[in-house]
Amino acid sequence: MNLTYLPQFYVLSDNEQRNAFNGLIARYPNIELVDNILEQIRELVRILFPAETVGAENLKQCTEHYLNGVNLQEYGVWVYYPWLQKIVHTLSEADFIRVRTSRNMYKITAEEIEVLCQKKIGILGLSVGQSIALTMAMERTCGEIRLADFDAIELSNMNRLRCSLTDLGTNKAVIAARQIAELDPYIKVRCYPDGATVDNLDDFMLKEGKLDLLVEECDGIDMKILTRLKARAHRIPVVMDTNDTGMLDIERFDLEIDRPLLHGRLVELEQLPSVVLAEKLSNLTFPEKIKYLSDMIGMENVSEAMKRSLPEMNKTIVGWPQLASAVMLGGAMVTDVTRRILLGQLRSSGRFFVEFDDLISDDPDKDFCSPK
Repeated sequence: MNLTYLPQFYVLSDNEQRNAFNGLIARYPNIELVDNILEQIRELVRILFPAETVGAENLKQCTEHYLNGVNLQEYGVWVYYPWLQKIVHTLSEADFIRVRTSRNMYKITAEEIEVLCQKKIGILGLSVGQSIALTMAMERTCGEIRLADFDAIELSNMNRLRCSLTDLGTNKAVIAARQIAELDPYIKVRCYPDGATVDNLDDFMLKEGKLDLLVEECDGIDMKILTRLKARAHRIPVVMDTNDTGMLDIERFDLEIDRPLLHGRLVELEQLPSVVLAEKLSNLTFPEKIKYLSDMIGMENVSEAMKRSLPEMNKTIVGWPQLASAVMLGGAMVTDVTRRILLGQLRSSGRFFVEFDDLISDDPDKDFCSPK
């Protein structure tokens, strides 16, 4: 399996990097060069002088003045994507971020963008988590994303995952990391293609700096519990989208160090010694998994369609039903909530719902949704 997901950077004003760049092209003569740097610089110039009316001729002059004699080939950064066999010429990091986030202003201020650039977010589970990761990257909610998923993309995943047929068989975390790199190579991404495990959770949450927030979207009941225990121990807030009935959980373990897991729905498990708990969770039967899942979510919060689906598991269907529309909504909700948590604008824990059946229906007497 090809696990390559990190782009390579070349600054041609540096002789050593120029030689490495030329060597790369010599080794792989079929590499495609994508160079629209002049258009990027012109956009940067317009952003730097927003109050001025810049016509075509003025823009050309302003661009030349901005370059100040620098050779265009040596300006900015050349980014090599090994999995695409393409090299893209782009702005240097600070200018790139400035242009990329310019349409966020002032919904997100320049000061807030700078704060978010320092934040580290972990996402466990890239079926639902892929939409979250890509939305965060687009909005630039953080400067570093850690992704964990052991699973490879299958054809049936494509009802909700953004990928192509050429990605089949590739690890889900790797695909998400590549997509982030193609969107913004300056966001630091680290992948855990073995998924979240008991052995690597500390590494995932703490290596090279503690996570500022964890997004938990695991399928396994055991990891849902164990990751929360670790997050609470390290005082890391957890956010989870269930992608059914628009349900979103926020657990502020950073502010409430004794907060019970999942709002007190798993008290019996929390009381077990860690060794006993790990053993119990690793040997759950399918009915036990359904029971704990029901305890976590609450059957009163499950959609009618999902209730009809549960008895059909391993009979007429082989996986949890998930829709692209619900997964994309989750990406939006988690990104919005995460940004506000990281900026100190949201301090609440709780369970919240954005249910389209409540918001948009044929019933004129239905109220807008509210926390249940």
